[in-house]
Amino acid sequence: MWQDAKLLNAIANALFGLVLLALVASGVWWVIQRPLFTLQTVRVEGENKSDLRHVNALTIRDQAIPKIGGNFFTANLDQVRLAFESVPWVRKASVQRVWPNKLIVSLQEHEVLGTWGEDGRLISMAGDVFTANLAEAEEDAQLVGFVGPEGSEKEVIAQYRQFKNWFASINLEPETVEYSSRYAWSVVLNNGLRVELGKVQEQGILKRRVEQLIKVYPQLVTRLQDRIVSVDMRYPNGLALQSSGSGFGLNRKLGSK
Repeated sequence: MWQDAKLLNAIANALFGLVLLALVASGVWWVIQRPLFTLQTVRVEGENKSDLRHVNALTIRDQAIPKIGGNFFTANLDQVRLAFESVPWVRKASVQRVWPNKLIVSLQEHEVLGTWGEDGRLISMAGDVFTANLAEAEEDAQLVGFVGPEGSEKEVIAQYRQFKNWFASINLEPETVEYSSRYAWSVVLNNGLRVELGKVQEQGILKRRVEQLIKVYPQLVTRLQDRIVSVDMRYPNGLALQSSGSGFGLNRKLGSK
């Protein structure tokens, strides 16, 4: 081997290349560790430059900033994003580097619609469930109560919007929307009336049941004033009423549920 000049030259070139590569890597590492690239500023702004209503500097300083590691070159932007998305009220965060020692974080807040379940969680207009201060949420708007199986959040929000549109014709709107584990719907309206609508057995059945109630609602109000407690619309050809102090059915041809 020692008499093979070509082999010796190849080995020497390989060793030289490895040494050169190590020197370059060391030089790069030395450069990126310079104090110039230590993160000095993390600028937080609302998406589209809008103001942030609920996310404040104190919360960010306490919950997000301590999770940021590294410098301009070595900071993991995915980890920084997740750190900010763990802050209450933050729906989405995006992060970008600004030379030589700055990060800009753009935040999108949840737009609260109501509560989800019975454990104090909130749900947004987009159907995202999140945890935040309930008192802060109540400052924004009258919260709608939602109940449903886990994973049904977006379906429940979509159905709520339909209910709201349907009941607007009688100047009522849902205060609570419940979707049971047996896939049955019920609504409590803002006059206190509870409406049982049952399962969706076929396309359009919920709308037909609501339309049936809307059609007879003026008659019910005339006869019972504000004494109606609940209406059961699960009958194919009629409905059942419960009023304060009594319960009876009103139907043209009352069938079974």
